[in-house]
Amino acid sequence: MYRRHFGVVLFCLLIFAGTPVFAASLEELIGSERADRLRRGETLTEIQQKNITPRLIPGDGSLQNRVDGMLRSLSPGFFVETLYLYRKPPEAAARAWNDAERTALYNEVLALSSLAGLQYYSASRKEMRTFYETSSVVNGPEGRQNIADPVFASPPAELTLYARQKDLSFGNNIYRYDYYVRQDSFVFVQENLTTMHYGIIPAVGRNKLRSVAAAIDAGDCLLLYAVSMAKAASLPGMSERVGRSFSTRAEAILNWFSGQADKAFGKARL
Repeated sequence: MYRRHFGVVLFCLLIFAGTPVFAASLEELIGSERADRLRRGETLTEIQQKNITPRLIPGDGSLQNRVDGMLRSLSPGFFVETLYLYRKPPEAAARAWNDAERTALYNEVLALSSLAGLQYYSASRKEMRTFYETSSVVNGPEGRQNIADPVFASPPAELTLYARQKDLSFGNNIYRYDYYVRQDSFVFVQENLTTMHYGIIPAVGRNKLRSVAAAIDAGDCLLLYAVSMAKAASLPGMSERVGRSFSTRAEAILNWFSGQADKAFGKARL
């Protein structure tokens, strides 16, 4: 009798383990009003410079703790949040992402070289402009040698990469990228290791920028959240100028992410 009962329990556990489930729905993560707006095709953005507190961040405890910790340590002069919805292809929309899809998406997001040539809308110039002229993974924080984008057979729980990226607004800089993976989500954090210049003016000192991008599996879609925060140089209007720049650039990063997700779901089908 005991053996038969144990066999039934084991069978149920195996069935459950083989059927991915969603950790939370879109409505549970951000509320029904915001979920409806995203499903209608809106991109939600918040820009703050005083009394900063996350307003758009999804209801994910790990992500919230990470962003809160950065806020406390950095005390930024601006804070830009963006929420965006990526709709999965029909064959993947009725379930959580499987291991092949998650791994493919992870590797596409590691492909920092694909950021080269990315375009964004410049609010000050009223036209499209190149974001990163060049972008490549490098062999360490000194950035002496370019290396190939890494590829993994299975995503590690944590990973650190270094990249050299020539930004047409903020110059040629070295960044640290930290990646964090869970079953239903992953997050990457960008930190500048060199001073970012706006023209000839030092705009953001080294280690004074944090940009976070998160993808959370939410049923028929991926919820994408991006936030950038920085302590800009104490020059008149600098925080406002840098903040406006990062608000439009965040949308460009999320559009890039969507393109990478298209590639990943396509590869996972093969």
